[in-house]
Amino acid sequence: MNKKTVRDIDVNGKKVLVRVDFNVPLDENKNITDETRINAALPTIKYLLENGAAVILCSHLGKPKGEPKPELSLAPVAACLSEKLGQEVVFAADDNVVGENAKAAVANMKDGDVVLLQNTRFRPEETKNGEAFSKELASLCEIYVNDAFGAA
Repeated sequence: MNKKTVRDIDVNGKKVLVRVDFNVPLDENKNITDETRINAALPTIKYLLENGAAVILCSHLGKPKGEPKPELSLAPVAACLSEKLGQEVVFAADDNVVGENAKAAVANMKDGDVVLLQNTRFRPEETKNGEAFSKELASLCEIYVNDAFGAA
């Protein structure tokens, strides 16, 4: 296979953007009712952290159809992930995903830190493969990893 995996890349000291599949079911109180998708991403996230990366996570949740919907925020996922990793996962609560909160959180990252961006589907360009949005996401990192095979 000609595709590289995270094990083929030196991630030490690098900011790595990881597309994960955190499209998890939430109940009416915004509690996650099935953590399977979060658990499935843990090996990749832990590998990157153990190898000196600063990890930036992005995912969609539900179908907000290109507009911010508070009930589809990834904030509950950040809390769950913090518990599972045993460290703070900074949630960058920007409705436009790559806003001032995200840029500041990423700028302040040290190796071993984790930042979770807001729901990528809050942006209409996400489902339309918008090049400008892709460039905004890419501006945050040095390496991109796709771990969201179910959503890719």
